[in-house]
Amino acid sequence: MIDLGRLRALHAVALHGSVNRAAEVLGYTPSAVSQQLAKLERETRTTLIERQGRGIVLTDAAQQLASTAARILELVEDAELTLEEQRGQAIGTLSIAAFPTAARGLLPPALARLIDEHDRLDVRVVETDPFEAVAAVNRGEIDIAIVHDWHNTPLGLPEGLSRVKLGSDPADVLVPATHRLAGKEFVRAEDLVGERWICQPVGSICHEWLIRTMRRAGVEPEVAYSVAEYQTQLAMLARGLGIGLLPRLGRGPVPDGVVVVPLQPAPSRRLYAVWRTTTSRRPAITVTLATLKAAWPSRDTA
Repeated sequence: MIDLGRLRALHAVALHGSVNRAAEVLGYTPSAVSQQLAKLERETRTTLIERQGRGIVLTDAAQQLASTAARILELVEDAELTLEEQRGQAIGTLSIAAFPTAARGLLPPALARLIDEHDRLDVRVVETDPFEAVAAVNRGEIDIAIVHDWHNTPLGLPEGLSRVKLGSDPADVLVPATHRLAGKEFVRAEDLVGERWICQPVGSICHEWLIRTMRRAGVEPEVAYSVAEYQTQLAMLARGLGIGLLPRLGRGPVPDGVVVVPLQPAPSRRLYAVWRTTTSRRPAITVTLATLKAAWPSRDTA
């Protein structure tokens, strides 16, 4: 009988394209994954991998076996879900992926409540960008992803994923206290022509939102500083290095020397929880989604 763990290793290598990436996802060492593949070769008396440069490629036989493994693993997951559903309790391991400000501004109270009310649920958290978080859920590596998008920069979901809106997170323009716009009641996009921006890196949803919003106003924004962490952006703002647009969730206190100026029309990003539709009946998914919704601030985040 073929060992299920070895099939899981083969499936991960086929899915992710390398032993190292498969090991990272499975929580093994690359050596352990290679050993699983070698044992599977002996078990099946079939050549499954071939060396190519410094890496490996799967043979045609391995690809066929990996396809079969995917169906077997789906059946195993379905059996596990059925058993958990019958127990009616949130148990086992549940993984959550969240972008940094959600991890800081939303997750702490939600996690504390989950741990307090469901002591048989082992929750694990990883910080990652929304695009990668959705992909990880789709691949079955993560159970729930907390993601965001903007009205003019929607985040598409692959077929087979479900989502629920957690809330809306307003964003403000932040400028140094000595800036020409610091005393304004509000600003519009056209008021920001010629400014040097401190913004998240290219490829992030926030960066795409800024580019689209300013271009719609006929302005090509100059992103002088590509910085992922909001606390670093705030430190740069306090030194007068540029201006930024920061959502309120997880932003933290605004330092001295920085002024918040509302932008009109007021931008707001939408936060969602995303999960695989097939796991909807799992009690751990149900209670976690309910807890995340309950943890959302009842007023505008600050």
